[in-house]
Amino acid sequence: MNQLIATVLQHFEEKLVLQQMIDRFRRSNQRYVLKNEIFQAFAEYCEETHKPAHFLHSSHIAHLIQYSHELLLEDDRIWLVLRPWIGSQETWAFDPGLTGCEAMSPKSMLEARDRFVDRAQSNLFEIDVTPFYENSPTINDPRNIGEGLAFLNRYLTNEVVDDRDYWLNVLFDVLHRHDYEGVPLLINDQIQSAEQLAQQIKHGIQILRSRPPEEPYESIHPDLQRMGFEPGWGNTAERAREMMELLEQMITMPQSAILEAFVARFPSVFRVASISIHGWVGQEELGRPETLGQVAYVLDQARNLDRQLQQNIELAGLKMLNIQAQVVVLTRLIPNCEGTQCALPLEKIDDTENAWILRVPFREFNPKVTDNWISRYDIWGYLETYAIDAQARLIQQMGGKPDLIIGNYSDGNLVASLMARQLNVTHCNIAHSLEKPKHLFSNLYWQDLEPQYHFSAQFTADLISMNAADFIVTSSYQEIVGSPETVGQYESYKCFTMPQLYHVINGIELFNPKFNRVSPGVDERVFFPYTNQRSTQDRDRITHLIFEQEDPTIFGKLADPQRRPLLAVSPLTAVKNLAGLVECFGRNLELQQRCNLILVTNNLRVEDAINAQEAEEIEKIHRLIDHYQLHNHIRWIGERLSNPDLGEMYRCIADRQGIFVHFARFEAFGRVLLEAMVSGLPSFVTAFGGTTEIIEDDRHGFLINPTDLQGSARKILEFLDRADADSDYWHKMSNRSIHRILDEYNWTRHTQRLLLLTKLYSFWNYVHRDSRESLLHYLDALFHLMYKPRAELILEQHQNQ
Repeated sequence: MNQLIATVLQHFEEKLVLQQMIDRFRRSNQRYVLKNEIFQAFAEYCEETHKPAHFLHSSHIAHLIQYSHELLLEDDRIWLVLRPWIGSQETWAFDPGLTGCEAMSPKSMLEARDRFVDRAQSNLFEIDVTPFYENSPTINDPRNIGEGLAFLNRYLTNEVVDDRDYWLNVLFDVLHRHDYEGVPLLINDQIQSAEQLAQQIKHGIQILRSRPPEEPYESIHPDLQRMGFEPGWGNTAERAREMMELLEQMITMPQSAILEAFVARFPSVFRVASISIHGWVGQEELGRPETLGQVAYVLDQARNLDRQLQQNIELAGLKMLNIQAQVVVLTRLIPNCEGTQCALPLEKIDDTENAWILRVPFREFNPKVTDNWISRYDIWGYLETYAIDAQARLIQQMGGKPDLIIGNYSDGNLVASLMARQLNVTHCNIAHSLEKPKHLFSNLYWQDLEPQYHFSAQFTADLISMNAADFIVTSSYQEIVGSPETVGQYESYKCFTMPQLYHVINGIELFNPKFNRVSPGVDERVFFPYTNQRSTQDRDRITHLIFEQEDPTIFGKLADPQRRPLLAVSPLTAVKNLAGLVECFGRNLELQQRCNLILVTNNLRVEDAINAQEAEEIEKIHRLIDHYQLHNHIRWIGERLSNPDLGEMYRCIADRQGIFVHFARFEAFGRVLLEAMVSGLPSFVTAFGGTTEIIEDDRHGFLINPTDLQGSARKILEFLDRADADSDYWHKMSNRSIHRILDEYNWTRHTQRLLLLTKLYSFWNYVHRDSRESLLHYLDALFHLMYKPRAELILEQHQNQ
């Protein structure tokens, strides 16, 4: 960057452009300018001054503008934050006349931001996790961020090659200590050393090769037990031989693929706890609207973990020891549960063998508060005591401590980190939707937002839990480090200020291999292709609901129900941008002549809105419908549909060769997109966020820019033209959508990967425990010095209500 900046400042014309842009911002009293505004100002200047196209796109200043993410103007200094590559930022300071510049530390930029909001304070507490990751392996190529499993496999394999004897002894120690409730697995005390293990493995393989492949391990066990082998190798002679051969290859010629295959079969995960606290967690009432996706994800994951764990135990040959898998979703018990099951302490999860919802109440600091649902923004004062109470109930329910604790969202992850610390259990962090990047400048103006959102507690909790986690699971690459144009959700925690509270110099190591992309699937019992066999009764009922039924919860009567339907399913939030879709449809008469717009939300009446933001979105949509006279072109279904009904709705839209539109301003991943695509709907989705990893434009679906209403409408119309001209085109896109989801986004793959990660990171931490302990002690200090005082303030407010 130094060379690029120097070139711009030495080039008279380009320096003049930069100076005039800065002067323009000063005249308009814009002191803090973000990436989009910087680029827009540059583009407008080029247009006004008739600069050629190459100047806008390929000049030195154009490249500088491309890398610029923030511009902060002070009287005596100009600050520029550059992002030369994904996951990395540089801060540069210029004098007002642009005669010179220098690279600045992150701390100096944080201090400048504090001055911008008039809340500067000297000697502020600094959070920096850098020293605790210095001895950890580091991913060098940003393209490999999120591939922690593959990286660690290669790293461990190379270490085995470099020091074979040491790693053979480590491997022996792991096997020798491995048991289940005191019952040894894999090997027993007949094998006393790494050298003996290597020899006995050869003999064990010879014995297993002499037996019929399908012979049950139970019948071979007496012979192998005398040699030092216990159950866990496999349920048949063939599977046991395969696993022993993998171990032999690990000893003689280690390779990363062999290590992964061996670890995948290693029988070490039998009990899993998944923590999801703040939302309604029930099977009939799937969360409140804002937590619906999270609760559906948690329950789908639990069902599939139960199935996979049961299968793993059987394939490992551990049925003979009566080892039972168990999955527990740990959540709040809510006494005033509004007719749901959320006051039930224990509930079996449907279609599982041994998966449960365990509900533990908050302590009754003030029953007026704790007996009711508590917003995710207000929950922080209760989590420490909840972790203590819930841990005791969880161990009682499971009959022992879990092998894996999964945290969900910020509150669930903080509790997971506290419990994992106490129990010395592997902790997986899953956030998917972090609040900090969703609220622009939320950290900078945290004091103004504190009464409503309590961001000081939440952002501190996020820093603690994401660093404490053994591994982090995300649905997309963009969730971690965004794209060249946008900062990722986790990346937003790397360097920021909470004025007059603390500075985060480095809050998360993005190049650490703890990050892993493990995409979720869809519930294939509910969401499946429209071409599959279906209930005629359900099809007729949902078709009538979509196109004809009259009801207070349905708005609009279609003039021509046979027009091709455009379906949008979404909560009523500004970021989901349903109002933008209605305006896009309203502005384009050709779309109205060829299509009907079908909106599905949880509500359509202002008086029933759950908060001011939802009420504002409902009002906006109604105004747009009136303004563009869409009453005969739109159906707005404002009721909460069950998942089976929603699945049938997608299929009914596909019956009429409709399409799915997701017009969000940003989407971290988009489970609703998976559901629509697997049902067979060609989909038009936002190009901003993780959706770009699901869809390759014009192959599995179509990417649209929701800020470009005309361009989005044109892209939909081009698809309709091609579908009208070629009767097979819609079917071709539909089939591609279906196979994309079935092949790449399924729960079997997700759970297998999740369990493999658990085993590998558990092994990694066993080998490198000392290096983690110092980090965990540092996070303990953050909890007690920073988080706990903020949480206690919230609790004090609630006690006085």
